[in-house]
Amino acid sequence: MSNSAISSECHDALEWLSSQPSSMLNLLQDLCNQNSGTFNSAGVSVVAERLHHEYAGHGNAAPVGDWVKLQPTPPAEILNDQGLIDSFALGPTLRAEARPTAKQQVFLCIHTDTVYEVGHPFQKCRFVGNGQLNGPGVIDAKGGLVVLLFALRAFERSSLSKRLGWKVVLNPDEEIGSLGSHPILKEVSQQCQFGLLFEPVMPDGAMVSSRKGSGNFTLVCHGRSAHAGRNFSAGRNAIVHLSRCLVELDSLNQTVSGDSTINVGRIHGGGAVNVVPDFAMARLNVRGGNPEQIEEILTRINDVVIKYSMDSDYRLSLTGQVTSPPKVLDAASHRIQERIEMTGHQVGVPIHWRPSGGASDGNKLSGWGIPNIDTLGPVGDHLHSPDEYLVIDSLLQRTRLATALLFNFASEPFLRL
Repeated sequence: MSNSAISSECHDALEWLSSQPSSMLNLLQDLCNQNSGTFNSAGVSVVAERLHHEYAGHGNAAPVGDWVKLQPTPPAEILNDQGLIDSFALGPTLRAEARPTAKQQVFLCIHTDTVYEVGHPFQKCRFVGNGQLNGPGVIDAKGGLVVLLFALRAFERSSLSKRLGWKVVLNPDEEIGSLGSHPILKEVSQQCQFGLLFEPVMPDGAMVSSRKGSGNFTLVCHGRSAHAGRNFSAGRNAIVHLSRCLVELDSLNQTVSGDSTINVGRIHGGGAVNVVPDFAMARLNVRGGNPEQIEEILTRINDVVIKYSMDSDYRLSLTGQVTSPPKVLDAASHRIQERIEMTGHQVGVPIHWRPSGGASDGNKLSGWGIPNIDTLGPVGDHLHSPDEYLVIDSLLQRTRLATALLFNFASEPFLRL
């Protein structure tokens, strides 16, 4: 593909896309108006089944790819507020492929779940002026689902598509760290040379260059219960002991290197106020910009937990893991960036980059050695809130970019050095 102009095949695909904005917007609204909070497996299933219908071909639409299927996702196991493991059923994972024997394979991925539970008041889309659509998951990441689908539809109209194989995974649990779909992501992505993921870009259109690593941990404290009136001194207050430990953990934010963070996000314990509580737990989120920072902060956390475990009247236990390793910009990912910048110039989309503290499934791919760019989705903001919105014009703009990028890789294969 020329550095100055797109190919005639790509031009024809982009011309076809120019007739699709209404179809794209209608599909987006349908997807957003269906609740698909991670633990609403029935709702996630409805979204996945609709997308299966779209990939398989419906009405006058041609099928996208050689095959598409829904497969069960392993359940997610999460420690509950009583310190016991709960197993949660998840919605299905949608997979689709084209040309699985092609020499060059690209992994394409985005999630079908959102953070909004069935009982959350934010359930429907609405137009809010300024060319914006407000809705649950509209930018994180149902807009990305639409961009990916229509980019593939446009790309597959060309004979040039035969030069590129692709594998799509639409997983149902990214919002909780892809706890169930993790093995599916790993298996499929490792069959590919590189990955493109469709998380949203920044509100100003910047794409993410690198991401912090992230891990969730649970700290459980057991003390000794007693009557708060008759036998107070015999008790050992788990809430108080855990709180002292948490204060010291929080103070690490002032001394750890780089921009690592420890966030105490939830605390639970106790019951009747006339009982000295014998149980308390806290949930922590840990982030670091590179593997060394992650290793340092985990070591510091363990040191604090060991210190507070030395009191024999209490038992402390720390569980959890870094589910998303730091996504560091390596040489291979930089070369994908260069492709995107060139393609953006060709289709009139300015490209610039910025690091992010947020994590995505792109972190996991990076940890498995799969270079990837994970912000091929549309423009919007206020993720995870009732103010979440998508810039409507960016839906077509970013689909054009993704389509032209597929043509770029079909014309000039990407080889990992």
